[in-house]
Amino acid sequence: MSETQPLTVVVTGATGNVGTSVIEALGSRSEVRSIRAIARRPTDLTYPKTEFLVADTGQDDLRPLFRGADVVIHLAWIFQPTHDPVSTWENNVGGAIRVFEAAAAEDVSAVVYSSSVAAYSPGPKDTPVDESWPTNGWPGAAYPREKAYLERWLDGYEHNNPEMRVVRMRPGFIFKREASTAQRRLFVGPFLPRQLVRSALIPVVPRTPGLSFQALHSADVGEAFAEATVRPVRGAFNLATEEKVDAKYLAKMLGARSIPAPAPLLRAGVWAAWHAHVIPASPGLFDTVLRLPLMDITRARRELGWSPRYTAKDALEEFIEGVREGSGMDTEPLAPDGPARRIAELSQGVGRRDR
Repeated sequence: MSETQPLTVVVTGATGNVGTSVIEALGSRSEVRSIRAIARRPTDLTYPKTEFLVADTGQDDLRPLFRGADVVIHLAWIFQPTHDPVSTWENNVGGAIRVFEAAAAEDVSAVVYSSSVAAYSPGPKDTPVDESWPTNGWPGAAYPREKAYLERWLDGYEHNNPEMRVVRMRPGFIFKREASTAQRRLFVGPFLPRQLVRSALIPVVPRTPGLSFQALHSADVGEAFAEATVRPVRGAFNLATEEKVDAKYLAKMLGARSIPAPAPLLRAGVWAAWHAHVIPASPGLFDTVLRLPLMDITRARRELGWSPRYTAKDALEEFIEGVREGSGMDTEPLAPDGPARRIAELSQGVGRRDR
């Protein structure tokens, strides 16, 4: 990849939470000449330097779409149907492998892949881990299993393609206002009234050992991916704010009280709601969050020159406000809330289909 020639960048999963932020960040870079934004469904969105293309990474021929590209950024991923892990495996793992193989076949110089904190093996909640922490995931849920498997697959891929620059981004929980409705659909479901989602109406927060995570704003993730695209870096990068979001943090943010809540009790509630198709998030995802390590972001600061501009509080407040307002964007994955959308969620089966 020449340092003087502007780059052609392909982005899969371009119309989702991270994809829209990545495209926005890339469009402002002088090092980027053009962006091919790939999504399963068409959109009327417009961004500088960007052409939207419709393709399914799990089925379509990707080589013509990657031809002549300098960098492929792979973001395409589905969370549902949570009751059919074979379908998510075929799309997420099979689709990712097809992307990586097509990039190698077309002599693309760099692949930037969105892995996740969920790829990490269970780890400490008090001492942040760096990128050398094992990436064996948590076997009890589809999402960490898939992320961990691709980490292992990429080990062999890097060995077989030593001339290619392979970057693995491992972000924490990602929020922005425009993605709030989509995340409500994916993880909470259609039975949450928007009017009740406000700080004043959340009097208590469950205090459960291990129930903590790191959050960051989607715009910061977009900037990190842009840096990884234009800089000659390789390997893994943790992305997060350094704040630990737990019951104490949320209670202070919401002006609420934290009360003890045993993990088995909460898990039983999630299990019952998921099996009854009331919520789409599986109990395995709850188990995963209990085991996620905190991440150290020193390498991203040092080699990407990246630091989050938004705090975890900023990102979470946007999420809460966005759910209450029914916020979204003009893409199918990020479509705003409304009665027709709620009816569609119910008719398709909660947790059965990814929108």
